[in-house]
Amino acid sequence: MSTALEADYLVIGAGAMGMAFTDALISETDATVVVVDRYHQPGGHWTTAYPFVRLHQPSSFYGVNSRELGTGSIDQAGGNSGLFELASSGEVCAYFDQVMHQTLLPGGRVSYFPMCDHDGDGRFHSSVTGEQFTVTTRRRVVDATYMRVTVPSMRRPGYDVGEGVECVPPNELAKIRQPYEHYVVVGAGKTGMDACLWLLGRGVAPAEVSWVMPRDSWMLDRARVQPGQQFIDAIVTGQFAQMQAVVEATSVDDLFDRLEACGQLLRLNADVRPTAYRCATVTIAELDQLRRIAHVIRAGRVQRIESGSLELDNATVMMPRNTLYIDCSADGLERRPAVPVFDDGRITLQPVRTCQQVFSAAFIAHVEAAYDDDATRNDICLPVPHPDSDLDWLRTTIENQRNGLRWAEDAALQRWLEGARLHWFRNLFPPMPTEPAPRQAALQGMQAMASAQTANLAHLLQLHADAAVSAPLVHSPSERTT
Repeated sequence: MSTALEADYLVIGAGAMGMAFTDALISETDATVVVVDRYHQPGGHWTTAYPFVRLHQPSSFYGVNSRELGTGSIDQAGGNSGLFELASSGEVCAYFDQVMHQTLLPGGRVSYFPMCDHDGDGRFHSSVTGEQFTVTTRRRVVDATYMRVTVPSMRRPGYDVGEGVECVPPNELAKIRQPYEHYVVVGAGKTGMDACLWLLGRGVAPAEVSWVMPRDSWMLDRARVQPGQQFIDAIVTGQFAQMQAVVEATSVDDLFDRLEACGQLLRLNADVRPTAYRCATVTIAELDQLRRIAHVIRAGRVQRIESGSLELDNATVMMPRNTLYIDCSADGLERRPAVPVFDDGRITLQPVRTCQQVFSAAFIAHVEAAYDDDATRNDICLPVPHPDSDLDWLRTTIENQRNGLRWAEDAALQRWLEGARLHWFRNLFPPMPTEPAPRQAALQGMQAMASAQTANLAHLLQLHADAAVSAPLVHSPSERTT
């Protein structure tokens, strides 16, 4: 026996994308929505993330369109000093809880079912009571879980851990009540960076930290991704320099050399060329702290941890027996295959701008509300899969440019973008009463270079592919291998 429900939309997942989609849909239509989520409160992976995590981008870029996140203040201390605030995990969870209970539910058109598992075909059940529900959906089922966001606390490590070895997710760091002789951070992504910074910030000596880094990553300078008038000249100058670097590059390696030279991309070690790019964002101050860790282990991925030894793909490294291993190896946002966003009775939420998940979800909701046929909707909402390798920087830049040009053809869509709180470019380039001549000239130059940028990126990718074909026995360092 199951409880029968009816709604225009069934949204599976109350994480950041599900919340941003539902908020925009409710704001722009008179639709009714059933939201089903496996967690006890809205926020998805934020509800189980490590307690010291913060947004890696300004709070003004995150959340839902209808409600500000944060106070718009500038941090005065710490690694983010001088830049716009970064919401903590507690702030983000409280924010989404407020959006659900103060914005979405009071209108009576949203029904929220936490602690429930979706079983498919509009059926779900409560993990607390076992009660069964069936939803008759008049419009669409919205999959807000397709991106498979995974943090370390959600799964066991992907390697063997011997008896007596202490290996914990970063969530456990805040519970430490005894010192360890050594700490090993496993994972080179943003979670690994956060764990290293946390240890150093708590007084652990750099010599007492080892960092397992299967692949080095290109990183973004957070100072180059800031809203507000005080940053606008530096942002425009940086974007123009980036486009110029792309247009003038003669190879993939030359491109990254140029992007690094103009400050648009950063790396940990000047002697190690990164092969990964996953939108990790740091400040120069944070990067300086990370560079204090001298023992960076670049020997592939961890296969097994035993008491006193760390076995990797290409080496075995001896470690003190009193070592705490911090597992930061979860894939986070993996590079998922692009599928049509709109497919008959289904919507699959995916980024339509690189690493801008919440904006993309709100944008998709607007397109669902404002356009009448799926062919047009899909033409507007071409997915931009999450990047993984360095070559994905080139691919996602092409895809962003393609979508941006398509959106520019639609005056009504441009008006929506200009008013969308989550729109990245609206935040970076707010309208000004008068355009200073240098900025106006830079913007005009950027527009003129856009097509040349796309053409050369495609050319560089083809050169790289041709080189790989001509030397099939030489493994390309630019693609993920493990």
